[in-house]
Amino acid sequence: MNAIFAIATGIMFGLGVFQLLRRDLIKSAMGFYILFTAINLLLLAVGAFNGQVAAYVDKNNQIAGQPSDPVVQALLLTAIVISFGSYALLLGFIALSSRRFQTVDSDEIDHLKG
Repeated sequence: MNAIFAIATGIMFGLGVFQLLRRDLIKSAMGFYILFTAINLLLLAVGAFNGQVAAYVDKNNQIAGQPSDPVVQALLLTAIVISFGSYALLLGFIALSSRRFQTVDSDEIDHLKG
C-alpha cells in the first residue's frame, strides 16, 4: 500500500509542477491545486497505520483503538483548508488580471514589470 501512495504522490507532484510551469494562468492554477493535493496525499501516506505499531498504545502494549495518528489527520485538515483559501485567492487574482488585461496568457501581460 505504501508503494501505491508513493507512486501516486510522485505522479501527481510531477504533473502539478509541469502544469505550474505553463504559460496559461488557468492551467498554472490547476497545477497549483494538483501540487497541493499531492502534498496532502503525502501527509496521508506518512500518517497511515502500518500494521505493526499503532499511534497510541495503552500500558499493557495493547492497541488502544486508534488506527492512525490523529495529529497527522489534524494537519491534513488544516492543509486542506489552507490550500482551499490559497486557491480561491489565486483564482481571484487570475480573474482580476484577465479582466484588466483581456488575456490569461502570462507572456502577453507585460504591464506587471516594475
